[in-house]
Amino acid sequence: MSHGETALSGRIDAAIRGLTPGYFALVMATGIVSVSLRTTGWALASTALLVIAAVAYLTLIALTIVRAVRHRDAMAADFADPARSFGFFTFVAATCVLGSRLTLSGWHAPALILLLVGAIAWIVLGYTVPWTAVIGRSDPTALGTANGTWFIWAVASQSIAVLAATLEAELNVARTAMALLAVFSWSVGVFLYCAVGVLIGVRMLAHPFRPEDLTPPYWVAMGATAITVVAGARIVMMADAPMVDATRGLIAGASVFFWAFGTWLIPPLIAAGYWKHVRHRIPLRYEATLWSIVFPLGMYGVGSQFLGEVDRLPIVHAIGFGESWLALAAWAATFVAMLVNVWRRVLRPAGDPR
Repeated sequence: MSHGETALSGRIDAAIRGLTPGYFALVMATGIVSVSLRTTGWALASTALLVIAAVAYLTLIALTIVRAVRHRDAMAADFADPARSFGFFTFVAATCVLGSRLTLSGWHAPALILLLVGAIAWIVLGYTVPWTAVIGRSDPTALGTANGTWFIWAVASQSIAVLAATLEAELNVARTAMALLAVFSWSVGVFLYCAVGVLIGVRMLAHPFRPEDLTPPYWVAMGATAITVVAGARIVMMADAPMVDATRGLIAGASVFFWAFGTWLIPPLIAAGYWKHVRHRIPLRYEATLWSIVFPLGMYGVGSQFLGEVDRLPIVHAIGFGESWLALAAWAATFVAMLVNVWRRVLRPAGDPR
């Protein structure tokens, strides 16, 4: 093996070791923008993004397996780190967002498998991550590391609800079970969102908050409200079932509430970005967590369109339509930045000035 090949393999191995648990947000963002493009009639572009999402999903699974085998210490450290461990929930959300997109194309069997995988991962991670990262720690400062990635816990729960409700409308079997799962995971997701919001609020008030602490995953606070809206709209459109009938009115009203609150969050998030990158001059560079901005933008667009259709709110639908194109632009810019970053940091031959 040549020196160049050795150096390349070393850089790849180092990149795998440092792979952030939240990198599945790439699949989440790509999948939801694909859904958005399909709802706006751009079928070919939607299919292209579906292929990218599927390839990214399988690639990240392979890299995660390699990381678990070769770098168990790094994986264990991530599980024990309150600032990073909740990123593992991006796997659940990515699995279900991909499944929801496949359902729109009629691929119900693979989507059902993804629902099963996502639900199992949601249950396992839902009890494992909070314990290893927060509850089971003897260190009382864990709350001081709470950040926007904690909201992905709620997003994962709502992604289960979206996929279950979407499949319920397409399948003629197990509809009662799908309805139960959809309403159950939606309800849990709402509780988790409120609980995480309180914890992060306490963290911001009780601990110093520097510009460096304002990471892109804080946008997930808005994205979590958007996916709650999508899940709620899907549940409202479901066929009659005991669980749905008992909660339809509540969920419909709560969906409007979450849309309004998510809309209210957008200006503060933009102002926070100005405060960090303009006032404090922290450069905006590519990092994996940038996908945690693209996903909320896409989900907000889709959520607004769904809510506008279900509740007959043309203004909300129009807002969602415009937001969807903004999400596509953000996705394209972030995707190009990711490719450039991979080339420069991993694949570029040593001594190449490009």
